[in-house]
Order: sequence, then structure tokens, then C-alpha cells
Amino acid sequence: MKRDLKALVAQMTLEEKAGMCSGLDFWRLKGVERLGIPSIMVTDGPHGLRKQQGNSDHLGLFESVPATCFPSAAGMASSWDRELLQQVGKALGEECQAEDVAVLLGPGANIKRSPLCGRNFEYFSEDPYLSSEMAASHIQGVQSEGVGTSLKHFAVNNQEHRRMTVDAIVDERTLREIYLASFEGAVKKAQPWTVMSSYNKINGAYASENEWLLTNILKEEWGHEGIVVTDWGANNERVAGLTAGNELEMPGNGGVGDKQIIEAVQSGKLSEEALDRAVERLLRIIFMSVDSKKPNASYNQAEHHQLARKVAAESMVLLKNEAGLLPLGKQRKLAVIGAFAEKPRYQGGGSSHIRPTQIDQPLAELRKLAGDSTEIVYAQGYAIDSDENDPALLDEAKQAAGAAEAVIIFAGLPDRYESEGYDRTHLRMPANQEQLIEAIAEVQSNVIVVLMNGSPIEMPWIERAQAVLEAYLGGQAVGGAIADLLFGKSNPSGKLAETFPQKLSDNPSFLNFPGEGDRVEYREGIFVGYRYYDTKQVEPLFPFGHGLSYTSFDYSDVKLSSKQIRDNEELEVQVTVTNTGERAGKETVQLYVRDVESSVNRPSKELKGFAKVALEPGQSETVTIKLDKRAFAYYNVQLGDWHVETGDFELLIGRSSADIVLTETVHVTSTTVVPLIVHRNTTIGDLLNDPRKAEIAQTLLKQFEQGLGMSAEAASSEDGMGDMFAAMMKFMPLRNLTAFSQGKFSEEMLDSLITQLNTTN
Repeated sequence: MKRDLKALVAQMTLEEKAGMCSGLDFWRLKGVERLGIPSIMVTDGPHGLRKQQGNSDHLGLFESVPATCFPSAAGMASSWDRELLQQVGKALGEECQAEDVAVLLGPGANIKRSPLCGRNFEYFSEDPYLSSEMAASHIQGVQSEGVGTSLKHFAVNNQEHRRMTVDAIVDERTLREIYLASFEGAVKKAQPWTVMSSYNKINGAYASENEWLLTNILKEEWGHEGIVVTDWGANNERVAGLTAGNELEMPGNGGVGDKQIIEAVQSGKLSEEALDRAVERLLRIIFMSVDSKKPNASYNQAEHHQLARKVAAESMVLLKNEAGLLPLGKQRKLAVIGAFAEKPRYQGGGSSHIRPTQIDQPLAELRKLAGDSTEIVYAQGYAIDSDENDPALLDEAKQAAGAAEAVIIFAGLPDRYESEGYDRTHLRMPANQEQLIEAIAEVQSNVIVVLMNGSPIEMPWIERAQAVLEAYLGGQAVGGAIADLLFGKSNPSGKLAETFPQKLSDNPSFLNFPGEGDRVEYREGIFVGYRYYDTKQVEPLFPFGHGLSYTSFDYSDVKLSSKQIRDNEELEVQVTVTNTGERAGKETVQLYVRDVESSVNRPSKELKGFAKVALEPGQSETVTIKLDKRAFAYYNVQLGDWHVETGDFELLIGRSSADIVLTETVHVTSTTVVPLIVHRNTTIGDLLNDPRKAEIAQTLLKQFEQGLGMSAEAASSEDGMGDMFAAMMKFMPLRNLTAFSQGKFSEEMLDSLITQLNTTN
């Protein structure tokens, strides 16, 4: 339905307009009954609907309505499956329609700077391209059902420690290439109805009142058409936030912020036109929800549970599988050990905590699939609420393991180890769980470890386990999905969306996380995750993109649409993938790009494309991945834009960032000229490297040699004098022409030269 929103705004009083810019209560926006503007509801839940009834809070302390609990983002990103993320989003949209929820607060697209961040389970990846692709697909799915999303937490919210006051100090290139890029693709591709501003400061300004971030970049540069809403309690100074482009403060402020807005308009500090623009954006979202409302909406809980099981199975990553121990099938007696087998950890703590419609218990699901021919014996092994070893539980577990043909140990991180609100202090599992694995390995050679955790862990016991399945926080159907994978009903296809370091100190942010006081410096710059490990040649425990299968895949026949392109042209890369094993399976083809020779620091490789393909045994399929300018560019701060340097780029195709199987090269020609602004301290070498100024520099160099009385033979002599002279001149600033010429080259001549060089572009 078309509405004249400007006319509607014109009918509103100043008080009504100011009131629209904050919530009615914890979860509802204000309406204006006399003008037919309804109050709509928003609610938490990136991986499920958390609609609270009665008393409300922001940390999941009070009960919410039952809803399907899908795997958290850390797991779903490991599926590397855009279509699957859309299916999950669509299901979430259906549940929101059934519960009359207008906007679902998610997904989270913050980069995993450190594996210690307590909220990493809610975020997709350490890589901005993968993160933005997953977020865009999630958003498209939810909004296909007429329900809005809130892309969060914008931006540079990478720790829970002092999250409401910390100032993240990040250089602009790093911001653009890593932390903002994770949001950029999702905004441009999917247009989330809302974007949520984060708690923290960015280079001195709170995100909720950062005009450069919210207006210059988000609205003007990226073209976001929706509204910006504060994270709950993230408002610092309301008028400054509204001026910067933060339309909505949540939760409701009891009229405090409204009064500040009214007084700012009356005093001239805030123009009423700016307020009107904010209200118009708010009304657009409210009426998008109204017009998209589906009467008598409902959803099929059983179907959504089955979808959750499918998603969980595709999100889990088989990290290790020695001697083909998995899938199970021939064993007559199995031991299942670990309290998580009975009480699985299937979701994270905090504002995303879902009340599931049902929960699949791993132990029960394993027994269902094992059938009557396989006996399964269970032992608790450890207490979830303690790190201390219980000798009785350990002895019971060892006896069960010793009498079995193989043992499945359920281990991981309890709720108290990772949650919204605080960060982890180490990467270890509870000591009693590590001791359990070591003890079981003494009496059983066939050890399978199933991990339930939201982020990477150290594995000092890894050599004692023959198989390791990373289940992440797999949602309410986690038990069934694990059983499907262990018994081969499903073939593992997950790939890590983050690097697992061998130890915490290997992480690039180790020395600068979480900062000191209210200041954290991102000194590692663009070298986040695998960009650091691969460039520094630090071997991780498991690399980014790693994941095993019960079948095998071969890559062949790389073809490029062209061997030479301009940076404003698109390149198509084709590769054939063949299932060379005996089981149907899915493989994710990963395409990384490396600038062979760059004038700026760049990682050894960066993910720029991927495709997941399903293949029957013996089947082949040709995958096509398209690359545009951004695949070859870095962010040039001087230009204020993305820039490609002319040269060769390697296209690296592999199974992970560390397992590259095919390489091709393309030559890319830049269409952008980076101007060299010449000044007194510009070096001769800088001029020689600029094709527009090199001729003048060469002439200048010859004159300078003659002025010093050097012959051409001396300048190129083999006694080292020639090399020394060349090196000295390369880094000599122009101002030294006057000093070393003994007055023959005057200051006036230098000024004239600089003017001439700056007009030669």
C-alpha cells in the first residue's frame, strides 16, 4: 500500500515525532493511535525467536515462547551454504509471523578477532567475505517472509570486556577491509530493515553517535534504506545519536531522551528537518511490517525441527578421522561417555537464549540409529558444573570404555565458560574433561571425541583421539544430527569458518586483547585469522576452511574467462570437482586471491569466492565463481576508495586455506591513478616509481650526478660506489637537492620543481 509518509510526518506534533525515536517499552516501538500508526514488536534471536511474555529483559533470564532453536552462527557459517542459510531465515520469518513479531534482532556479523570473545558463537567468521555472504543469505530468508532483520553489532564490537565503554582504535584500512566489509556486503545485497549500532566507541566516538559510520558510510555510501537502532542500552547522548543517523533508541527511556530531542529542536541545536527524516525512516519500517503481516500465520514445528536437524548436520565439522574409524557401523558394543551426551550444550547464553520446542538427546538418538545389533553403554564421566575430577565417575567411564569396541566422548565448554557479557580467559576445556579423554585413551584405542562449544579450544589430547567431530552449538536437533553423522546417515560437509590455533598465544590479537582500561588497539591490522597464520607461516591446530568427509574429491580443469582483465571487468573462474569416493557428499570449493607483487602489505591470500556442490559417487560438476574489482583490491586511504595495482594475481583453489590444490594467474590492469602529491620530503625513489614523473626524475638525477662531478662510469662502477649512490638517491628527499648541490640548486628552483611535478599527472 502506498502512503504519503511526508504528509503523515507533517501531521505529527513535535512531541509525537520525538517520541517515535525511542521504544515504548523493552520490545515495542511507539505508535500514534490518532494517526493510525501502530506499535510494532521487535525481539531477540539470530538463531531462533526469543519472544518474551510478561516481564522482559535483555539477557534471556525470563521465559520466552517456545520456538525452533537452530544452530548458532558459528556452526551455520561452517556449512558455507548460502541456500541453507536462506532456508533457516525463511523458517525464522515464519515463526515471527506466527508470533506477530515485526523485526528479528540478528544476524550478528562481527569479525572473530580473538577466539576469546565470549559472544563468538553468535558471529559467523574471522573472514569478512564469508561473514557477509552468510549474513546476506540469512537476511534474505527472514525478510522473504515480510519480517525485518537487524544486522548487528555495527561496528567493531569484538569483545565483551568493558563492551559499553571500550574505545576500539583501528586504522581506516583495517576498518574497511576487515571490520566494515563484514557488514557492507550484507547491507548492499540484502538491505536489512534495521542495523543495530554497537555499545563501544570507535576511534573516540561511540558507534551510536558516529556520523561517519552511520550516515557517511552506512546510509550514503552503502545506500542503506532502513533505520539504525541502538543496541539495548547503547545510547550515550540522544541528540548526538539522532544527529549522527541513529533513528531509534532501545529500550524505552521513560521520556528522558524524548525531552532532550524536543529541547534540542526548540533551541535550534537539532533541526526539525533532521528529526522529520528520522521519523519518516521509522514510519517506512513500521508500515512495511504492517503491509507484510500475514493473518492467522502459523508454522509446522515438526518440519522446522527436521530442518534444524539437517542444518546441524551440515554445520558440523569432521576435524580428524584416522584409519576411517568413522562412520560407525560394525561395532557390537559402544561406550558413550560424557555428561553432554545426556544434557547437551546446544546454544549460547545471553540475549540469544531460545526456549526450544523440543530437544534431541544425543544418547537417545545414538541408541535409535544403532539398533538392536549394537549395545550402547553410558557413563557420565564428569560433572558439568565443576572443573574438578570425580574419581568415581572416572573409574566408571574407564570400565565402560575398556569393555567396548569404540568409545564416543562428549566434551566441550559448559555455559559458564562462554556467554554474552564476559570473555574467556583461556582456550582450554574444563580440566576434568581433558583428564577424562586422557584416561579413556589409556584403556581404549578407538576414541571418538564430539565437541560442543561455541568457539575454538586448545586440544592437548588431540593425539589420543582417532576421530574428532566439532558439533559447535548445534541447536535443538543436535543429538539427531550427531547420530546421523557418526553412523553415516549423513556425510560430514562442514568446513571451519575460523582458525583453531594450537595455543592462545599464536593468535594475532594475543598481545592486544582485550586492551587496557577503556582502550583496545587493533595493532595486528588487517592480519586477522588465517590472514595472519598463513602470512606468518604459523601452523594452526586446524586451518580456516578445513573439514573432512567420508568420501574424496578431486579438482581439475581450471579455466579463466580471460588471462588479462581491467579492474572494472568481471572474471569467471571455472573448476571441475569430481567425487572420487564411494559415498554421496558435498564439497566446498574455496577460491583465494594473492597479489604477486604489491606496494602495500597484503596477506598471502584472501578468500574471495566459494561454492558448495553436492555430488554422487563418480559424478563431476563444473563450478563457476565470479570475481569483480573487490577481489583484487585493497583499500587506499589516500584515494578514499578501493584500488587495484596493475600486476599479476594468483588464483588459489583449495579445500582449505592451507590445502591449495590448483593455481592460475591473471593479469589485472588498474583503471585508477593514485596521485603522487610531491612535497619537500618526497624521495627520488618515489618519483622514479611513478611512471608520470619518472622521466623528470631521471633528468634530475643525471643533473645531480653531474653537479657532484660523477661520471656515468663512476655512477655504475662495480666497486660498490654505484650501488651505494643508487641506494642513497632512492631514499633522498627532494629538500637535499639544495644542500648537496652547494647552492647550485636553490630553494626557488626546488619550489618550481615541486610545482611542475604536481602538475604532471
